[in-house]
Amino acid sequence: MRATVILFSVCCLLLLPAAPTYAWGFFSHRLINRLAVLTLPREMIGFYKANIDYLTENATRPDSRRTVVPGEAARHFLDVDVYGDSALTKNGLPRNFADAVARYGEDSLMRHGIVPWQVAQMKGQLTAAFREHNTDRILHLSADLGHYVADACVPLHTTRNYNGQFTGQRGIHGLWESRLPELLSTDYDLMVGQAAYLDRPTEAIWQAVAASHAAVDSVLRFEREQTLLFAADRKYSYEERGGQTIRTYSRDFARAYHRQLNGQVERRMRQAVRLVAAFWYTCWVDAGQPDLDKLPRTPSAKEQERLAQEAARQQAPTLYVPGHED
Repeated sequence: MRATVILFSVCCLLLLPAAPTYAWGFFSHRLINRLAVLTLPREMIGFYKANIDYLTENATRPDSRRTVVPGEAARHFLDVDVYGDSALTKNGLPRNFADAVARYGEDSLMRHGIVPWQVAQMKGQLTAAFREHNTDRILHLSADLGHYVADACVPLHTTRNYNGQFTGQRGIHGLWESRLPELLSTDYDLMVGQAAYLDRPTEAIWQAVAASHAAVDSVLRFEREQTLLFAADRKYSYEERGGQTIRTYSRDFARAYHRQLNGQVERRMRQAVRLVAAFWYTCWVDAGQPDLDKLPRTPSAKEQERLAQEAARQQAPTLYVPGHED
């Protein structure tokens, strides 16, 4: 009962006007980072709870950078199906990015996404930030790492058909990862217990991608099956958001799709919360478990200025980004 009340309160806090949907969505990314904080051990949770608003609010920053920072878009996905059935096996895609570049070329890799390699790289960066006792870097990297780890838990971030554009299902991206959580997450059980140490963090993120990719078929197939049962005027509806009337999937269609998925979105969100916290915890342990109580409890004025400058750059003309851009 207490867990349900906590989750309902958090969801109410996060239900703000929707942002453009790229990955888990504005609402879900913030919820995942926020709940991950609550799973950390005693030695970490004081520092992270003191900065829970920073970690929540900045959970979506990588999405905001997608169209203004060259190379950013590729960090959010991996088109597994481009590489064939053996891509995720031991002899498939190299776990080391330099080896992957040598085999496929950097341009090709960037075109088809680099999320597991991005997470592995940031694991090292966050570990270094803990060793350096650098509050700003710890917070900045924790927020961003949480985003990319969560992206790896999204099935549609592991396929070229990321928005159903090749199967006449355009829009399914936002349906699965934004519409369903926004409507139904107050009924999800997202309390996952204390963060666990990852003995093999690189393998853990690749396993997350593999589990996500295994769900792609059902994500697409169940939507097609529900579409056959709903006339267009029942599948879609109009709602007011941010002072605008938008066309979206109806609540009845979303709930029917949710029932057929049988808890899939909830399971992937639980995995995201669990894995984000595990990466934060593993970085701290691998850095020698520094005493976080001795660090400044809030980001510096310099970090606040950096965030403001980054936000200002987001108003610049957008770049064309290949890949999962809609």
